[in-house]
Amino acid sequence: MRKARHAIVLLLALVCVSGCSGNPYLDASLKPAEFEGKDKAWFETNWGIPSGKAPRFFGGETWTYFRIAGGQSGPLNFNFAPNQCQITLKFGKDEKLNAYSYSGC
Repeated sequence: MRKARHAIVLLLALVCVSGCSGNPYLDASLKPAEFEGKDKAWFETNWGIPSGKAPRFFGGETWTYFRIAGGQSGPLNFNFAPNQCQITLKFGKDEKLNAYSYSGC
C-alpha cells in the first residue's frame, strides 16, 4: 500500500513538472529584439518554413508563423485548450528582419 502511494505521488509530481515546461516559440516571440537584423535563411533554419508568405508593397516580404503557446485547462489539467500564437515577421528589401508583431500568445 505504501509503495502505491509513493508511486501515485511521484506520478503527480511528474505531471505537474511536465505541465510547467516552457514553449520555445513563445519565449522567442517575447524576445524579438534578439532577432532584429537576422536574415530569412536564419529563420528557415531555426524556425522552419513559415505558415504563410506575402510580398510587401514597398519591397520585402511578410512571413507568418503559427505556434501553440500555452493554454488553459480545467481541473486536474483536463480539457486543455491551447492558445494559438501568430508571429508576423516583416523583412525589408535586404531580406533582413526589420519589424515584427505577435498576437494570441
